[in-house]
Formats: sequence, C-alpha cells, structure tokens
Amino acid sequence: MKGSLMKRLLFTITLVMSASLLVAAPASADDRRCTGTIGATHIDGNVIVPQGADCTLRGTRVDGNVIVKGDAKLVARGVKVDGNIQAENHRNVIVTTREVGDRTVKSRVEGDIQLDSGKRGRVAKAVIGGDLQVKQNSGRQVAVHNRIDGDLQAFSNDGGFRIYRNQIDGNLQCKGNDPKPHGGQNQVSGNKEDQCSSL
Repeated sequence: MKGSLMKRLLFTITLVMSASLLVAAPASADDRRCTGTIGATHIDGNVIVPQGADCTLRGTRVDGNVIVKGDAKLVARGVKVDGNIQAENHRNVIVTTREVGDRTVKSRVEGDIQLDSGKRGRVAKAVIGGDLQVKQNSGRQVAVHNRIDGDLQAFSNDGGFRIYRNQIDGNLQCKGNDPKPHGGQNQVSGNKEDQCSSL
C-alpha cells in the first residue's frame, strides 16, 4: 500500500515538474511585419510584407524567410536571409546590392528566391544558396550577375525576361515564356535547356 502511494506521489510530482518546464520554455520568435524601411538590424524570425504594402530592407539580417504578399513590393538591398524569399501575386520584388562607403555589399539568400504569379521582378548581383524560380509572372523579369548554387528556372512568364551573366551551378531551365528570354554569357555547370539553350 505504501509502495503504491509512493509511486502515485512520484508520478504526480513528475507531471507537475513536466508542466512547469513546458510553461517555462521560451516562445518561438514572432514574425516581423514590414510596411516601411528596416535597416541593418537582426530579425530572429520571418519578415512578412503584407498585402499591398511597400517594404525596403537595407542591410537587414533575417534568420527566417521573407514572405511577400499579394500586390506588395519588396526592395532588398545587401540583405542576409537564412531562409527563402517567397513572393506570390506581388507587384514588384527587387533583390540587389547596397553601397556601404566605398564597398558594394551583395544580397545573400541561403535558400531559394521564388517569384510566382506576380508582376515585376529583378534579382541582380545576389548570392543564392538554392534555386531562383520565376514562374507565371506578367511583368518584366531580370536576372543578372547572380551566383546561384542551384537552378535558374523561368517558366510561363509573359512580360519579357533578361538572363545575363549569371554563374549557375545547376541547370538553366526555360519553358513557356512569351517572349522567350534573352541575354547571354551565363556560366552553367549543368544544362541549358529549351528556350535558354543558347543563353
């Protein structure tokens, strides 16, 4: 009887301690909304550009993703993003350099840059650890002077696409774009495919 009571008491103490540990656990980082300019600060989480907003990131370090909502605009200059830049139904996305004194600081994205079903996009002099995926956009697209560890994929874009002097470790894949992409001098370790076979 005493042994059974002791076991129940120990079990109850264990439950109480476990619950207190759960309560004391740190909360996950909150997303940061961007509706103006964020400078050279460190954000421990995602940056969200809300519907219809304009956001400028200057030298910002983002531990998570940058997510661009419908009809929103993102200008990212000299940023460091540990995750992805993801835009859908966007108005405009620009990922490019930032001038700091006499230095030019490139934007670095460890994951992918994905521009899907929006309007305009420009990715210039960026370092991308994953893929650059540009699909079903209606405005002019530009990808120039980038270092891409994965693939550059341009599918079903209707506003014209310039692809020039990129260094691509994967493949350069282009299908269903009208007009077909133009440019050249891309160094591609994999294959140049379909509409981009001559670029």
